[in-house]
Amino acid sequence: MSTLMPAVFFGHGNPMNALLQNGYTEAWAALGREIPRPKAILCVSAHWFLAETGVTVSTAPRTIHDFGGFPPELYAVQYPAPGDPELARRVQSLLAPLPVTLDQSWGLDHGAWSVLRHVYPDADIPVVQLSIDERQPASFHYEIGKRLAPLREEGVLIAGSGNLVHNLRAFAWGKRVVGPYEWAVRFERQTREMIGARDHAPLVHYERLGKDAQLSIPTPDHYLPLLYVIASTQERDAVTFPVEGLEGGSVSMLSVKIG
Repeated sequence: MSTLMPAVFFGHGNPMNALLQNGYTEAWAALGREIPRPKAILCVSAHWFLAETGVTVSTAPRTIHDFGGFPPELYAVQYPAPGDPELARRVQSLLAPLPVTLDQSWGLDHGAWSVLRHVYPDADIPVVQLSIDERQPASFHYEIGKRLAPLREEGVLIAGSGNLVHNLRAFAWGKRVVGPYEWAVRFERQTREMIGARDHAPLVHYERLGKDAQLSIPTPDHYLPLLYVIASTQERDAVTFPVEGLEGGSVSMLSVKIG
């Protein structure tokens, strides 16, 4: 029986988590110590969301500071992990005949490096990013995740980075929050139950899950990385939730570990 690398969805939250030591970042670091060391990482981040499917092919991807209004210390962060052109071409092969652009211009956005600098602080594991095609329905992204699943048997960690619940309009900016919104709690609980039961169809067609889903996923960018991860589930996989929490009432920090 071959050894499977896990697949992990990270709720990345505020970019400042890159600099902070808190319950979330400590749990990310613990995951890095717990799981087998991967040969490479394929990361699907909410922040590479454009009208094509692309994969980074640079041998030295740049650290992208794709945000505004944060302290200078955050813009000084570099995550100099190498790229892996061989893995990029393997992704292209697995997804054929779907056109996949070998992209030289993108690098590692904060959805990737703000988490990975805690999981693998030495930045010595090659990282390749896969874009999310904004034109396509959720079912398209789930199917891509299924086609990428063989990478787990090849020593590759499939990592999704987004947030299961991500409603910034409802977020309690600078305000004291007594507790998370009830709709956020309900949707997170419902989703956890479905993931644990391997009941993926409702998660793919999340727009049918009612008002709680609409409030939790006002835009799909932070949700879709989850589908790439759960689509790689194998029969013998355990499903766990190593990180929990709701920030500002409306951003879920839930992590999902498959395997």
